[in-house]
Amino acid sequence: MEIVYFAGGCLWGVQAFIKTLPGVTFTEAGRANGSSHTLEGEYDGYAECVKTEFDPGVITLTRLMEYYFEIIDPYSLNQQGEDVGEKYRTGVYSKEDKHLEEARAFISKRSDSERIVVEVLPLTNYVRSAEEHQDRLARCPDDYCHIPEELLNKYK
Repeated sequence: MEIVYFAGGCLWGVQAFIKTLPGVTFTEAGRANGSSHTLEGEYDGYAECVKTEFDPGVITLTRLMEYYFEIIDPYSLNQQGEDVGEKYRTGVYSKEDKHLEEARAFISKRSDSERIVVEVLPLTNYVRSAEEHQDRLARCPDDYCHIPEELLNKYK
């Protein structure tokens, strides 16, 4: 199994979508690449993300990127839907150079690559989100989500 981290705005919807994809074996809501975490729950500089474990024998990172681009606005800086702020930026993070190279190659092959603001960076740190954020939309389906419901359920 391999692990990659996808940031795409509010993590609730990103997790709900990614967990339905073929080859994804585990997801966890969290925050990536921030500078500090306080006891008061402040996450300075972190991006809300979903830790995604996948079976590379079933799905490639390039295919995961294709799915991911279905649920994000890759041109929007620090905003997805009504969620605004640095923590809602888009990004792909990994400890594996091959994942970062594959993600960069996916973006560079697109005709609109110069407009894309999705970060592709090494994972420097990760904090698991509180239990109340894990699989949030499964437990609270009426909560706000920037991803349309028909898209969230597209691959179920």
